[in-house]
Amino acid sequence: MKYKRILLKLSGESLMGKQQYGIDEKRLGQYAEQIKHIVDAGVQTGIVIGGGNIFRGLSGATKGFDRVKGDQMGMLATVINSLALSSALTAAGVKSKVLTAIRMEPVGEFYTKWKAIEAMENGQVAILSGGTGNPFFTTDTGAALRGIEIEADVMLKGTRVDGVYTADPEKDPSAVKFDEISYDEIYRRNLKVMDLTATTLCRENNLPIIVFDMDGAGNLEKALQGEKIGTLIS
Repeated sequence: MKYKRILLKLSGESLMGKQQYGIDEKRLGQYAEQIKHIVDAGVQTGIVIGGGNIFRGLSGATKGFDRVKGDQMGMLATVINSLALSSALTAAGVKSKVLTAIRMEPVGEFYTKWKAIEAMENGQVAILSGGTGNPFFTTDTGAALRGIEIEADVMLKGTRVDGVYTADPEKDPSAVKFDEISYDEIYRRNLKVMDLTATTLCRENNLPIIVFDMDGAGNLEKALQGEKIGTLIS
């Protein structure tokens, strides 16, 4: 494997599968199988999952929710998804530990960098939930922060799209995919890969990002083997 320790960012929306909301057990099982393959190959794995399949703070704010309370609801949604993934990993025979950015024992242990690293070094998947624990930060920013903290070699952003394009490929059929792109180019073209806070954190701390399609069977393993999957941002 090309990378020894990774931070995998999964979107909450992708957990819905073909449903309108919530968690699709089949999709969750497929993700657990992909993660099992890389853990069995010795890759130390930290995971951050979004909460958009359950609640999104920013869109909640437009519906009259207080933004801080909305974001806190979003943080709790990420904990629900993290527990679901932990359960699916257990069923696949993979040990994992859920760490939360806000104290909520016995749901999960309170996050520290050292607990996460110790878990990964012991062959467990460290599932890092609750975002950063603060409002106004997305789970992309939470993933960038955790990736830097746990000293990951790369951040893998698993999405429904197979990389970074010149425009949204779901809306613009003429959009062209990048194999590699710099952080600066993302700013210049105003590409909506992640929010600017997350991109800036990665840029300032030299954390490369691979954006790839997590729904393709075996894609996670291929990305870690250095195959040309998705888009490399560095």
